[in-house]
Amino acid sequence: MRVLGIETSCDETGVALYDTSLIGGKGLLADALYSQIAMHAEFGGVVPELASRDHTRKLLPLIEQVLSDANLTRHDLDGITYTAGPGLVGALMVGASTAHGMARALNIPVLGVHHMEGHLLAPMLEDEPPEFPFVALLVSGGHTQLVEVQGLGRYELLGESVDDAAGEAFDKAAKMLGLAYPGGPLVAKLAEQGEPKRFRFPRPMTDRPGLDFSFSGLKTHTMTAIRQLEAAGELDDQARADVARAFEEAVVDTLVIKCRRALDQTGLKRLVVAGGVSANHRLRERLQVECQKRQARAYYPRGRFCTDNGAMIAYVGAQRLAAGESDTPGLMQATPRWPLNQLTPPTVADSYQR
Repeated sequence: MRVLGIETSCDETGVALYDTSLIGGKGLLADALYSQIAMHAEFGGVVPELASRDHTRKLLPLIEQVLSDANLTRHDLDGITYTAGPGLVGALMVGASTAHGMARALNIPVLGVHHMEGHLLAPMLEDEPPEFPFVALLVSGGHTQLVEVQGLGRYELLGESVDDAAGEAFDKAAKMLGLAYPGGPLVAKLAEQGEPKRFRFPRPMTDRPGLDFSFSGLKTHTMTAIRQLEAAGELDDQARADVARAFEEAVVDTLVIKCRRALDQTGLKRLVVAGGVSANHRLRERLQVECQKRQARAYYPRGRFCTDNGAMIAYVGAQRLAAGESDTPGLMQATPRWPLNQLTPPTVADSYQR
């Protein structure tokens, strides 16, 4: 089954083709991505209206590019899948309307899928994918969640952020430090020059039991530290690097402590880390150490599949389409808020292919 995947939930336009007759990453026939980051950077964050307009301009050319790269035409498609949520409603509707329009014209099934389920299973596209069950840390600009995964659609939410997501906190810290958007990679780069022992920022919600996160207080602590340095006339380049280092260390330590607790609580030996923040090198180094202590193993998607992309949507949608799921014809889905634990396994669970 050849499935076209469309991702338009935020500021990345992603398209990919997945073939269920092949296993894992071999089934990915082609993928393409257009990033709107440069456009939104001028405003310091994503502007929903601009995102929707840019998806409208870029989506069809990307679809043609992916089909050409795979040496296929639209008539070779067996199904179409798109991100139905969560995300920016206007951006979601661009992908949903395009998918439903194409599917109706080609008389093939179409299905809206969950954006975070795409991130959750993105490591399945790698040469050594994880086996079920596993613990997943989904950590991005919009989400920070710990999930126990027993199979496709079988998810139990273990903990999540009660306020800012980790990636959002990185963006806000970057703005305080005078860095551009998106802030995660820039804060991490600046932190490499920082002195690790000059400042120690709090590790939020690690002084109590539980697997929930909170990064709002850490953001406030960072702002206070910067203002105190400014007031003392000490906010030079080295001080900014030291603050960046303290902030990154605090976020990484918090994520690692919660992952450690989740592995201990569930007794599982596999940890999947996905989402944009999963590309952070310090986080990967720390998680590797903690996993080795527990005879566990961490799995990550390749770098370009850490952030939003069409490949993960094509993959997840292909599994569910192959199991017989599809949207009701003419009823496209666009769900800005959609809890992951509302998902259910496919009707024919045995048809899932890893």
